[in-house]
Amino acid sequence: MPEPALPDPDELISLVSRFLANRRLSSHRGMLLLSGKPRWSRSVAAELLNRLTFNRSIWIGADSPPKIDSIPAGKATILLGQEIDALVFDAFSGLDVDALGASSGTIRAGGVLLMLSPPLSEWPGFDDPEYARITVAGYESRDISGRFLSRFAHLITDDATILQIEQDKPLPPLPAAQPIYTPPTVEDPDCLTADQLSAVEAVIKVVTGHRRRPAVLISDRGRGKSAAMGIAAARLLQRGVLQILVTAPRLAAVEPLFRSACRLLPEAECSRGAIHLGETQLRFVAPDELIHSPLPGDLLLVDEAAAIPSPMLERLLEHYPRIAFASTIHGYEGTGRGFAVRFRKILDQRRPQWRQISLQTPIRWATGDPLERFIFRTLALDASPVPDDELQRADPAEIVLETLDRDQLAANESDLSDLFGLLVLAHYRTTPLDLRQLLDGPNLSITVLRYQGRIVATALVAREGGFTPATAQAIWAGHRRPRGHLLAQSLSAHLGLETAACLLGARIMRIAVHPALQQRGLGNRMVAAIRQQAEAEGLDYVGASFGATQELMHFWRAGELLPVRVGIRRGASSGTHSIIVLHPTSPAGKKMFQQAQTRFLSHFPLLLGDSLQEMEPSLALTLLQQKEEASLPILEPQDWLDLIAFSFANRGFEITLPPITTLCLRFFANAEHVPLLSTGEQRLLMMKVLQRHNWQHLARALEMPGRAAAEQAIKTAAGKLVTEMGDRQVKERIEQLGIRTNKSQSASSKAKGE
Repeated sequence: MPEPALPDPDELISLVSRFLANRRLSSHRGMLLLSGKPRWSRSVAAELLNRLTFNRSIWIGADSPPKIDSIPAGKATILLGQEIDALVFDAFSGLDVDALGASSGTIRAGGVLLMLSPPLSEWPGFDDPEYARITVAGYESRDISGRFLSRFAHLITDDATILQIEQDKPLPPLPAAQPIYTPPTVEDPDCLTADQLSAVEAVIKVVTGHRRRPAVLISDRGRGKSAAMGIAAARLLQRGVLQILVTAPRLAAVEPLFRSACRLLPEAECSRGAIHLGETQLRFVAPDELIHSPLPGDLLLVDEAAAIPSPMLERLLEHYPRIAFASTIHGYEGTGRGFAVRFRKILDQRRPQWRQISLQTPIRWATGDPLERFIFRTLALDASPVPDDELQRADPAEIVLETLDRDQLAANESDLSDLFGLLVLAHYRTTPLDLRQLLDGPNLSITVLRYQGRIVATALVAREGGFTPATAQAIWAGHRRPRGHLLAQSLSAHLGLETAACLLGARIMRIAVHPALQQRGLGNRMVAAIRQQAEAEGLDYVGASFGATQELMHFWRAGELLPVRVGIRRGASSGTHSIIVLHPTSPAGKKMFQQAQTRFLSHFPLLLGDSLQEMEPSLALTLLQQKEEASLPILEPQDWLDLIAFSFANRGFEITLPPITTLCLRFFANAEHVPLLSTGEQRLLMMKVLQRHNWQHLARALEMPGRAAAEQAIKTAAGKLVTEMGDRQVKERIEQLGIRTNKSQSASSKAKGE
């Protein structure tokens, strides 16, 4: 095959050189699109890298030229914290949008992103290798719509700052020049902007000022917030602060922090994730390790906080009185806007004197960088929901429900921003890949609520299941794991219901309501509509899987979706146990649901005493609550006698544990029983009777003197339940025992019955 015809090399180099020269003068970055056949685009990119002078170039994708550093898109995060001059992004190898978001932020001022692609008019029909990440079982890559690529190509066409060179077309004119950049002046020699200096001072104040006054640094990427934490840490170590801890979703995310600190401490011993200066140290510790085994520290620095679940941040906030957070607003893997909204409420409640510092001025490039603007727009990193003030007087009666047409969504930037902005607020880790899934997912539908034309709530629903009996059996046996069928697979493989994967279900993947309209029944309205639609379409069930919290459990229970499975391990990223909830919508679905619920109610209490022993007692109580007690074990007459002897006489706890366990299960299962005991008594019974904590741990956790006090409290609580939940004969026996007990108060104490 002949080599593809390249543009005139001298004219090409002249054009690109002038383009880059202007970007260097303006301290901006540029984007160069090379669109055509794969061999042509790659050959032109190789020619540019060979003829132009770049200090460091990275090629992401396949078929990189010799002597050019190349990495696969899946490992783009290793570039975090680094700086490069030229990034070649080969879209023929797949437009990995998460990798594009991560790697583009490493290009420094004057640098360039060279994107290799098919001709823009043909790109929407290109069989992108990335479709393998979107395709689910039962579909093929040809079933992917191409909406995302169509939108991406359209935004490139509309961007006059991009230098677009197309195969077999004349070289284009040079994009308009950007203004020459004049760097700001800053008094502090270690800081590059006034914003960064303010951030450094705020972090130091966390240690030198009053306790429990956190600092929160927020900015877009490239504003130097991680470096600011490093500068502050170095100055604190020099002042003799002994122990500074650093945490983040991964060690690579805080390498800029450690580099900044190490640069200012030439006499220190520096290694990856640790700096020692005499008796003082700065060290990285993973978030889950800090939570499960807290370490002493004079200061905790939490970087990329948006990518850490709020429950984990809350626990860190409670344990460390001197703590500073940093969060990227438009993050490629964590959503700073959602972090700002959700975590602000927590800080306002628990640390009302917290302080926020916003870093606006870029450091790696100048304000108004066209590449940053393009990446933000194409990946919807700047998506935001309807402003709060537009919804202050919203009447729920004027809010209308709609099933969204995704072709129209891809062409409507306002709707897309409203919708994706809601998802960003609702979930701590919403990534650019979620945007692509939103537009192209083959089994996905979108329900929205609109107020005066604007999207104010949304639910993403995936159709799952419908497998043949043979495939269902393979799933049950653990031999098959069909992509994109989370509920069908888990019900079969984890819960053990072999034919569950044959049924058709609707999984609510995401649900989000605008914060200004929450607690007004809109989420329940969407769930009810999805249930009705599933029933009308002949589906068997509606379900959801999520990291369990009290708030979410109450929401799904209000929507009539009840728990049927709980994950035995906490999610490494969320710090919560995953829960599956279901609502049947057909006779077959109801039969399966009853089987699932029965198995859950029989297995869950046993797991509480083993792998779920550390689950929050209040959450465990919520999971046990069911509408019916029919599937629970019953108390025989002899069990009631044992309970009476334990509660009102001297029978021991251990030999009465079986009926006490049954009593507690029946108590926790019925929400009407809950008011019989105080919250403290409920916690006591859950931790000792069902979660089987030892007496020492129980007394310490509940701040009791020891076993005797804890056991007496259990007797008292059990006595209340026996009195209220027992039948007439039980109540009569209690009265009889009370008379005898009163008459024998002077008798010597009896040994506990064995």
